[in-house]
Amino acid sequence: MYIKKDNYGTYIIILTLKKYLEIGIGKLGIINFKAGFYAYVGSAFSRGGLESRLKHHLKIAQKPHWHIDYFRKYAKIEKIWFTNSQHRLEHEWAETLSLMPGITDQINGFGSSDCSCISHFFYFKKLPSILIFKRTAQRNKNYDTFEIDLSKRKDLSM
Repeated sequence: MYIKKDNYGTYIIILTLKKYLEIGIGKLGIINFKAGFYAYVGSAFSRGGLESRLKHHLKIAQKPHWHIDYFRKYAKIEKIWFTNSQHRLEHEWAETLSLMPGITDQINGFGSSDCSCISHFFYFKKLPSILIFKRTAQRNKNYDTFEIDLSKRKDLSM
């Protein structure tokens, strides 16, 4: 397993939504979501680290805490991209996603209510590629970024 126990890091969750839905997202209110793929950027620098945070996202939250928890009820996680880096890359990765080819929309304020980023949640018509992400993220090239393909498994094991 590439996720080290109690290790911190930054992650991107790639989700798929099968059909158009209107979903209540906490204080953001009702948002219209198109069918397609969504990328959510987060970080885990608190107790439990990446493993704990990603296990939280794999489950459907009974009491939603983060914006993604509200969306997660309706979407399937396809892939998780992550780094075990101790550097906080969440904002840089959100900027990188916003520059990737294929992005057609971002949900303002989603996942970014505690920072100055426009969004940490992005829409793609087609499944985004980690290789294109790595090429787009040239300034982050020194950080190993891994992928877990959850379309073929249901846990964090590699």
